[in-house]
Amino acid sequence: MLTISDNNKKMSSLIKPAILCFSGHDPSGGAGIQADSETLASHQCHTCSVITALTDQDTQNVKKLIPQQKQEFINQAKTLLADFSFSAIKIGLIGSIEIAEAIQIILEKNSKIPVILDPVLAAGGGQLLSTEQLTATIGNRLLPYTTVLTPNSQEARKLAGLDDLDACGFSLLQQGCKYVLITGTHEDSPTVCNRLYHQNELIETFNWDRLPGSYHGSGCTLASSIAASIAHGLDPYHAILEAQEYTWNALNEAYAPGQGQHIPNRFYWMQDP
Repeated sequence: MLTISDNNKKMSSLIKPAILCFSGHDPSGGAGIQADSETLASHQCHTCSVITALTDQDTQNVKKLIPQQKQEFINQAKTLLADFSFSAIKIGLIGSIEIAEAIQIILEKNSKIPVILDPVLAAGGGQLLSTEQLTATIGNRLLPYTTVLTPNSQEARKLAGLDDLDACGFSLLQQGCKYVLITGTHEDSPTVCNRLYHQNELIETFNWDRLPGSYHGSGCTLASSIAASIAHGLDPYHAILEAQEYTWNALNEAYAPGQGQHIPNRFYWMQDP
C-alpha cells in the first residue's frame, strides 16, 4: 500500500483537481477554509472557496459568528461554477439558515458533483454554531445531496435526534446521505472508534489509537481529505479509509502555536524522517 507521501508524489505529476469549499473563515488558521486549503494543497488539489461566515475566534473558542448574505454567497458560487469543473464540493461551517438554503440551490443545479459535508454544529471550545432550526434545515435540505457525511458522535445525535449511534447512522442514511462516517473522538472509550454506514448497513468500524491532545480543525481536515481522495478518483470507501490515516497522522504531528487547542500538521509527510 502506498504511503501518503508516495501518493502525493504520484499526484504531483497530475493535473490538480479543483475542489469547491463552502466554509467559515477562521482567523487563527486552524479550522475552516484555512484547514481546507492546507489539506487540499497537501493532497495536490486546487482549492476554490466561498466563505459562509466570518468568525471572531482563536484556538480556544469562537466568540462571534458573522454569516454572509444569501444572494452574495449564491453569486460568488455561480461565478466559480461557471469557470471551473469541480471534482468535489466540501461543506463545513454553514452558520445560518439562509446560507443553508443558498447551498441547497447550488447543489440542486450541480447534482453530479460529489458532496462531502462536515456538519460543524459547535466549536471545539464548546460554543454552539447552529440553532435547532439550522440543524433541522441541514437535515432536510442538504443531506439528500450528500455523498459522504462526517459528523462526530455529538453532531450525529443532534442531526438524527437519537441517542444510539447505530440508530443515528441508519437515520442519516434514510435522510439521503450515501455514506455516513460517525467519528468517535467525543466518546468515552480507550480507542477512537469510527463507524461507517452505507446502504442501510454498518459496513465497517475503524479503531484508532486515541491521541492525548485536543485539536482545532480535525473535522475539517478529515472531510477535506475525503474530498481530495474522491477528486483523485478513489471510491468513497477507500477515500474514507485513506483520509482517516492522513488525519490521524496530521493530529499525531500537531503543534500548538496559540494558547488553546493543537492544530493538525497537514504537511507532516514533507518532514524529514
